[in-house]
Amino acid sequence: MGLTVAPMHTVRAAIIGVGQRGVGFVRHLCNIDGVELKAVCDIDAEVTARAVKIAVEEGHAAPDVYGKSDFHYRDMLARDDLDIVIIATPWRWHHPMAKDAMLAGKHAFVEVPMATTMEDLWDLVDTSEATQKNCMMMENVCYGRDELMVLNMVRQGVFGELLHGEAAYIHELRWQMKEIERKTGSWRTYHHTRTNGNLYPTHGLGPVAQYMNINRGDKFEYMSSMSSPALGRAAYAKREFGADHERNHLHYIAGDINTSIIKTHLGRTIMVQHDTTTPRPYTRLNLIQGTNGVFAGFPNRIALEQGGSGNFHEWDYDMEKWYKKYDHPLWTRMGQEAERNGGHGGMDFLMVWRMIYCLRNGVPLDQDVYDGAAWSAVFPLSKESVADRGNSKDFPDFTRGQWQHGKPLGIVS
Repeated sequence: MGLTVAPMHTVRAAIIGVGQRGVGFVRHLCNIDGVELKAVCDIDAEVTARAVKIAVEEGHAAPDVYGKSDFHYRDMLARDDLDIVIIATPWRWHHPMAKDAMLAGKHAFVEVPMATTMEDLWDLVDTSEATQKNCMMMENVCYGRDELMVLNMVRQGVFGELLHGEAAYIHELRWQMKEIERKTGSWRTYHHTRTNGNLYPTHGLGPVAQYMNINRGDKFEYMSSMSSPALGRAAYAKREFGADHERNHLHYIAGDINTSIIKTHLGRTIMVQHDTTTPRPYTRLNLIQGTNGVFAGFPNRIALEQGGSGNFHEWDYDMEKWYKKYDHPLWTRMGQEAERNGGHGGMDFLMVWRMIYCLRNGVPLDQDVYDGAAWSAVFPLSKESVADRGNSKDFPDFTRGQWQHGKPLGIVS
């Protein structure tokens, strides 16, 4: 906790997986000072060729290419001219690739979730501690303008003492079932046939966990989870594919909507929902309730007893005055550049920029291996709870007691 490394004048980077998510990291690394993209790895020659082309067009030397087999990435990790490895591959590869990277002396930056089983999460924690290498799950939503502003407001006590949060990943993705040979749906669809629980908890949960100082004064204690019937994907397959199509022979078991309730050590509650199947507008909820009022997202709105309009029975939807007063200093400094470089409204670029900044200046990362493990643990725990009639399941303490001494994430400038 609070791991720092010697400042790096130049961060020498490699990326494993340069398809759907990874191509964005190629662009971002090429537009941040003090970075050299040394290598890219992917078993799809089309996407590695695209990555090389982007790097050259951005004025950088062509990165070396790996990807002759599933494990060719290990040859890349054996190089002695790499400092960090970004892993943007299908979920089953996150744990082995991150572990191999750390054992090879590299810092691992992993797409979400960090891993999907409790055993693998513990293994990454143990490996990070043993090697003293960073293992950061790259939760980009923590770098969104709204989430950063709310963090700043929470730290200034605007909402009073925190009581409750609500987080979600509600994003209709049935169309990914049509991605058969390539892209995300070619592998993600099958998770709906293997797990009944929350398959993707961290986008909404990460920011709420930071508001509540999880692992830094509080911790997740236990969780109960229930799922609705699993109807939507089978119905979609029947409508969109022929009767003999493979998608119509799958048995979808993941409930269309999963709802979990987390209890923290300090007694706070967090609702976490997952739904990538039903037809409804996108939302991450992003709600934080305190003794003085509440912020809720999608659309953004605020109600306060003290310090607002004076009427907490009605929502205040006018965000401009709140941005003007409480925009996070990081967004004030970097927001325009982040939006210009893109990636989910700029949050992707800002996350990568901040990662590089921390490494170049020898300061701790904003998210550590314990955060990635705790936030990702909702995946396996929800599966266990759903199978056990919603009975509560305990979170392990990945910090081994250090959460009691961890410093809250500060408002960095």
